[in-house]
Amino acid sequence: MHSAVFLIEFGAIILALGLLGRFAGRFQFSPIPLYLLAGLAFGEGGLLPLGASEEFVAIGAEIGVILLLLMLGLEYTATDLVSNLKTQYPAGLVDCTLNAVPGAVAALLMGWGPVAAVVLAGVTWISSSGVIAKVLGDLGRLGNRETPVILSILVLEDLAMAVYLPIITALLAGVGWAAGSLTLAIALGAAGLVLFLAVRYGRVISRFVSSDDPEKLLLVVLGLTILVAGIAQQLQVSAAVGAFLVGIALSGEVAEGAHALLAPLRDLFAAVFFVFFGLHTDPASIPPVLLPALALAVVTALTKIATGYWAAGRAGVSVKGRWRAGGALVARGEFSIVIAGLAVAAGIEPSLGPLATAYVLILVIVGPLTARYTQPVAGLVGGLLARRRKTAAGAARLPGPREAVESLDGQDVGDRS
Repeated sequence: MHSAVFLIEFGAIILALGLLGRFAGRFQFSPIPLYLLAGLAFGEGGLLPLGASEEFVAIGAEIGVILLLLMLGLEYTATDLVSNLKTQYPAGLVDCTLNAVPGAVAALLMGWGPVAAVVLAGVTWISSSGVIAKVLGDLGRLGNRETPVILSILVLEDLAMAVYLPIITALLAGVGWAAGSLTLAIALGAAGLVLFLAVRYGRVISRFVSSDDPEKLLLVVLGLTILVAGIAQQLQVSAAVGAFLVGIALSGEVAEGAHALLAPLRDLFAAVFFVFFGLHTDPASIPPVLLPALALAVVTALTKIATGYWAAGRAGVSVKGRWRAGGALVARGEFSIVIAGLAVAAGIEPSLGPLATAYVLILVIVGPLTARYTQPVAGLVGGLLARRRKTAAGAARLPGPREAVESLDGQDVGDRS
């Protein structure tokens, strides 16, 4: 009977996710907010609380995080990452400063303490690579001059996660400075070692994993990723970081083949992850944090636009392209939920989960709109201001009443003489 209830519940979840994804695709927006809402509906305090399948959903959610990070790693080669670090690190520093600080300040103002401040800083800092990539493709901007700048910032954010996630894991576990420093050293050492091996021996690793049989390739890549993620977690390093590093180590045809094979699995388990996060958020806890979430969303949307504008200007992109770059970076999604999910599991602050859910819901909906309309709106506002300045300058050149009278008087005297 228990297994039957489990099958019914889990089957209903998957079916609901499929229908929600189809609905989102029809109206061309990200399904992430719908998945979060589904989790709210299935969780405690929701419409249809789950029972039997919740433990399985938790395991599926963990696999979803691993696959999300693996697929992000597959997008980039180690050489690309090293090149981006050398040329675009100032943009990464500006991105971190402008977007992490508002989250940290908001947490401290609400009295949540330093650990929650570090967590919320990560939530507001990291853009959604998945949503942004989809939006750029839908808008036909993949060949635009500003797109490499956008991708560079996303790559730097992904790299920063390799350092940030172990720090968060150590802080949430409550370990001391010595243990935390050891965890970070292990994470940085592992990341550096993988990057070195990927640059020097990437072809050898890819040749070892490679297979003409899609089934064998899928099993080897998936098994290797989960194994490395488990080892990383055992060493108190984030499993997500381990998966990300595996993706970086694979390149060429292996990366392309693995990407094609794993994409459906990624989409399935990522959707389960968003549902699982929603399950642990009581819908009744969102209204009290809705106003802070909205204020934080407005501030960090503006700071992301400023980040993209500055970075694109530094790369010599035109003004229109700068506005497009800024608008494209606004969306938050998977990483913000991953970071908040770690904090929710550790139980550091009850309101952090609801705030992160509301924040992501707002920006994952607003993000595609800012990507599409920031540049036209900026052009319209700029045109109005230019006309107003032109009108004001013209009015300043016109003579006042007194000057006009004196001019006429002088003209009359001259005519008489």
